[in-house]
Amino acid sequence: MTTTHPATADAVGTNRWYLSAAPIFRALVHLCVPMAAAMVVGAVYNVVNAGFIGSLHDTSLLAAITFGTPLLGLVMAVGGVFGVGGGALISRLLGAAEHEPAKAGQIKHVSSFALWGAVAAGAVFGGAGLLLLRPLVSVLGADAAAVPATTAYVGVMLAFVPVLAAAFCLEQLLRAEGAARQVMIGLIVSTVANVAFDVVFILVMHWGVAGAALAMGLSNLVVVGYFATWLARHSEYVRLAPRWFTLSPAVLKPVFGVGVGELLQSAFLIVTTLVLNHLAVAYGDGALAAMGVAVRIAQVPEFLVMGVTIGVLPLLAYSYGKGDRERLTAALRGSAVAVGGIVLVFSTTVFVFREQVFAAFSADRSVLATGVTILTAQLVAMVANGFAGLLTSLFQAAGRSVPAIVMSVGHGVLFVPIALLGNLWFGLPGIIWALTATEIAVFAGGVAMWLASRQAIDRGLAEGSPERAEQTSGLTEEKYHDARVADPSAITTFG
Repeated sequence: MTTTHPATADAVGTNRWYLSAAPIFRALVHLCVPMAAAMVVGAVYNVVNAGFIGSLHDTSLLAAITFGTPLLGLVMAVGGVFGVGGGALISRLLGAAEHEPAKAGQIKHVSSFALWGAVAAGAVFGGAGLLLLRPLVSVLGADAAAVPATTAYVGVMLAFVPVLAAAFCLEQLLRAEGAARQVMIGLIVSTVANVAFDVVFILVMHWGVAGAALAMGLSNLVVVGYFATWLARHSEYVRLAPRWFTLSPAVLKPVFGVGVGELLQSAFLIVTTLVLNHLAVAYGDGALAAMGVAVRIAQVPEFLVMGVTIGVLPLLAYSYGKGDRERLTAALRGSAVAVGGIVLVFSTTVFVFREQVFAAFSADRSVLATGVTILTAQLVAMVANGFAGLLTSLFQAAGRSVPAIVMSVGHGVLFVPIALLGNLWFGLPGIIWALTATEIAVFAGGVAMWLASRQAIDRGLAEGSPERAEQTSGLTEEKYHDARVADPSAITTFG
């Protein structure tokens, strides 16, 4: 048994208590609210960053950022392959360690593989992108006027791909331990650093979009340092040193089984966006403007819903590894109520004040009429997407790789034919409601896969210890911490 600093034990004990024994409401608030807040902060930064570039009064620079956005999504997905897959496995192992202490010994191999796998994959991705920079810029859609700026922006971004992938991966590793508050702090620090670098590189040194990309890369380097330092000082089991790196099938299979779905989902999201924009442009600027306004309005509840569906994953995985059926069920039920409540409150508010809300963005009555329809369709889609997201998190938590991948890619696979047929048969309304139909179909498929997987999930839960679950459930944070200090093996074993 290794010794730990009292402050470290307090930090670990608090986060572990939220995963293992805290009341479900408090656990969900602890895990999900920081997740949603961090996403909102990121959205605000995107607006601020665009403002810095816009202050240069060069539309080609703004276009360069737009063209580079899909590539940035793919870069994050590279980190997600290792971070989301590794994080889900770590949470399961933490739960299993409560009744089978030897499981905790695997975590150092999972965390080292996740980090250095993300860095290596990022280096390969970034290097290949730099070698194929000119054709890549063309594929992204940059026209002649925007090619120089897009090349500069994408080139600097590709140089930082290993850093960006590592940052996203480490974020998931912290979440896996229940350290959601520390993740939020790290992302806020990164955002503040990004804005400061923007001021220096864009406004002072006049480096344009290259400066914006450099600011993004350096701010992610800052957050990598913060996350790595926190894990080194406070984590009982996570180890980032390369010497713990492994290519064992026991690590590779569950990590890639969950993580590959993240990569495919991001790839299909890009395809979906391109198809949607291509179809909508045929109906004029009014339709595009209405779609843009509706998307921005829907971002707020969408981030809140995603905060719940993504934030609850460590709790589900920990409960599954622990064999705590009651806590797993309660977490799913509480998350479902939260998702439904968020959409219901927001939908009612927007419907009552729909004209005032849209008037803040556009005074065009045609944009208002079309925008309200688009927003209604998006809110309905958000309900199905939220519950589908919970099912995806459940599959990831339980290590059910096939259903998790199917759920991740289902949106992109179904949306394209549904949108094309909707446009052919119903015109613009067919495009507007295509996303809603897709999300409902994916949710229905998720329910079917959940019913088909229930026996396998039950067998996985049975491998846990109901007695151990009863032993820790209902403990207050203080009693949980005291129990760990008095007899660590009774709750969990130090690595």
